Amino acid sequence: MSTTLDAINAIEERALSALGCASSTSALRDVEAAYLGKKGELSLLMGELGKIPNDERPAFGKAVNEAKFRVQQELDSRHATLKAGERAEQFERERIDISMPGRRSTAGREHILQLTTNKIKEFFVGLGFEYRESPELEKFEYNFTSLNYPEDHPAMDEQDTFYVTDDVLLRTQATALQGHVFENIKPPLRMFTVSRTFRNEAVDRTHSHTFHQVDAFMVDEGVSMAHLKGTLNAFASAMFGGEAKVRFRPDFFPFVEPGVDYAISTPKLFGGKWVELGGAGMIHPNILRRYGIDTERYTGWAFGLGVERIPMMATGIDDLRHFLENDLRFLDQFA
Repeated sequence: MSTTLDAINAIEERALSALGCASSTSALRDVEAAYLGKKGELSLLMGELGKIPNDERPAFGKAVNEAKFRVQQELDSRHATLKAGERAEQFERERIDISMPGRRSTAGREHILQLTTNKIKEFFVGLGFEYRESPELEKFEYNFTSLNYPEDHPAMDEQDTFYVTDDVLLRTQATALQGHVFENIKPPLRMFTVSRTFRNEAVDRTHSHTFHQVDAFMVDEGVSMAHLKGTLNAFASAMFGGEAKVRFRPDFFPFVEPGVDYAISTPKLFGGKWVELGGAGMIHPNILRRYGIDTERYTGWAFGLGVERIPMMATGIDDLRHFLENDLRFLDQFA
């Protein structure tokens, strides 16, 4: 029996020595498998019970279990020590130097045309106007017929556009909103829209097939050109500064009578020269009558202009194509 117990002690000593020499948790797992695993040396000793005399078996079994317990305790202790060291090494490897400058994050920003649209909306909402939208894919009726364009009128040549069918086209002007409003809302009313419009244009520095328009109109009792001029003066001041002035000159548009082309002048732009901005006038009585509005009681004004013209004039942009090319060198100027 003493020889057998000596064998148990020898195995235990080798196991404890191997645990003491292990330098990593991975090495500990190998030692554990070699001595405490199913085929480990201490575990296999229990298979020798059948060869031990009956009266010696309890002492043998107890000695094996005690040896396994002591080895397991040492294993757990060494594992905790080595694991703590490995974690410390890992943290050091992955440590972030918070004194270093961080990576610059990139964030989206509003396009210059969106910034201009926001400014326009803020102005008109402040005057009590309601914002409305109409379809980009528009019926010929709303885009031309309801705006007092006779068939084959020469003015339509200036708005050559993209047709989907004979009766459906990409709208050429934001003014197409008027028919949708007049069908459903009766005066008094104040409406405006900022819309994307399309025309069959050759693209160059001052022309594009896709551009944006702001269109506003008001119908009420006693509305006159004086109200239009006052609104446009306030609009010019909001867009270009308080020194901006507005000038009217007679012009023709099928949907207004009388019609005017209006320009602005400000010392900050082009040395104070007059620069054409858009078209305006009193809504043509034919349009009001078409929608059952009493022209003896109500009158109205309307105006429209290209949204792109506002930042072009305010900042000196000289090429319309910059707005749609998505060149960050251009767009970052307006962040």
